[in-house]
Amino acid sequence: MVSRPSRNRRVVVGAAIGLLVLLAGIWLGGHPNLLPSPIRSAFVDDSSGQLVNQALDIIQRDYYRPVDRAQLVNNGLAAAVDGLDDPYSQYISPADYQGFARASPHISGIGIDINPDRRGLAVVDVFPGTPAAKAGLMAGDVILDVNGDSLAGHSSDYDSSLIRGPAGTQVVLTVVRGSARHVLRITRASFTAPVADDRLVSYRGVKLGYVQLTTFNHDGAGDEVRADVEQMLHQGARGIILDLRDNGGGLIQEAVNVASIFIPDGTIVSTAGRNSPRQVFTANGGAISTAIPVVVLVDHGTASASEIVTAALQDRHRALVVGTHTYGKGVFQEVQELPNGGALDITAGYYFTPSGRNLGAGGVKEGAGVTPNVYAVDNNPGAGPDEALIIAERTVASEVR
Repeated sequence: MVSRPSRNRRVVVGAAIGLLVLLAGIWLGGHPNLLPSPIRSAFVDDSSGQLVNQALDIIQRDYYRPVDRAQLVNNGLAAAVDGLDDPYSQYISPADYQGFARASPHISGIGIDINPDRRGLAVVDVFPGTPAAKAGLMAGDVILDVNGDSLAGHSSDYDSSLIRGPAGTQVVLTVVRGSARHVLRITRASFTAPVADDRLVSYRGVKLGYVQLTTFNHDGAGDEVRADVEQMLHQGARGIILDLRDNGGGLIQEAVNVASIFIPDGTIVSTAGRNSPRQVFTANGGAISTAIPVVVLVDHGTASASEIVTAALQDRHRALVVGTHTYGKGVFQEVQELPNGGALDITAGYYFTPSGRNLGAGGVKEGAGVTPNVYAVDNNPGAGPDEALIIAERTVASEVR
């Protein structure tokens, strides 16, 4: 006969062992790679991982020449993302991710701003004083190959990584301008990429502030625009033109920061993803007076974060939009680091304007974008007067009271 104290001890010990087994099971469930292979196979459905590893083992062991397993993995991940048929998603290899540096305006390269083109990279701006400017590269040129490597069919980030490189090294570009091809040999240099440019302009005696923002990819872009706007207002500007033409976007938070310069409170943009709850981004505060009229100047190259700013100012009746329909991108991307030192930059969800609009066409297709309040186009970029800017000046000047 077992005494009550002895029975209680057994119950306590049994419960403690059960708890330890439960905790160990939970922990190992999150770390299946630490389980012995037979046990892992019994409890974890790792058939896909086993298949991939078996295929890699066969290639590495039996292929007629030696292969780099890490390179095979890189190529496989890139192909998997390419299989999504998503022009905005990409796999970034460990080597490329080290130089991704999205938050830094300090660059070692040739000094251009580019947009994707089916043939390679379209040059939309050449920064003054940079190697590209000195070599004669011009806005409107299309870069077809770099050092003999064709750019067609690759992501713009991959193509850009071929052009960037250490200061003092040389890069050879094949460029098409109109119907003529040119080969340019350019020596890379270190420089600080301009994020915003500003100047005072006058339309029929009315002083206006003009700010051109080239990218939202750098931390502090919003602070730079705010400083430029406040400086021009201090110098007597009575209206503001925000030029977002050919601005392909960047960081959502910087879009919120820029929109907050003009919108005092309330919603700027909201986002929602399949694996993330709806998130609403509101104005930061500290906006300039709403009595100061604003025009946003856009074109088909205005995309992503640029469209967020444009749509927010239009929806909130804080600015008139001048130009053409914007690009029509209604999704956003997130960068997630991988154990191999690389990263996935993948489409994670949709964004919505304050009125609830999504500017895309469902998924990663181009949509209608933002419809301008006043249609304007510069028919000869880089040659003669900027016709769209003149219309923007006239529009904002007419709003000055």
